[in-house]
Amino acid sequence: MRVTQPNLRSSLFQLLTGQPGPPAKEEVDDLTEDIRQAMLDSLGRAGAAHFPGIARRIHGALDADTLWYLRSGLMAALCAISGERTARADMARISLMFRRLPGNLSSRPSPLSP
Repeated sequence: MRVTQPNLRSSLFQLLTGQPGPPAKEEVDDLTEDIRQAMLDSLGRAGAAHFPGIARRIHGALDADTLWYLRSGLMAALCAISGERTARADMARISLMFRRLPGNLSSRPSPLSP
């Protein structure tokens, strides 16, 4: 991930409100790419060969929202590759990455979760 310097707008926002300002577009783009790469890394080369559709959709996703909705397909592929326990751990790590984005995409608690 590339570290960016704070811009004037976020610095003024922080000065006036005492809270960090919204991340710059470049920072959001970098975070989105980090998430994309984490998803592809969890799938691996073998997984991409067995599930080319999900790999292609992850590669082609235009934004973080699209990546967010691809998690279920990735989860299914990871379960088939490495089992549910490993898939859940990988997906938990990836889902946490979404919290660093503005809008804070996150899962709703499921009554089926342990």
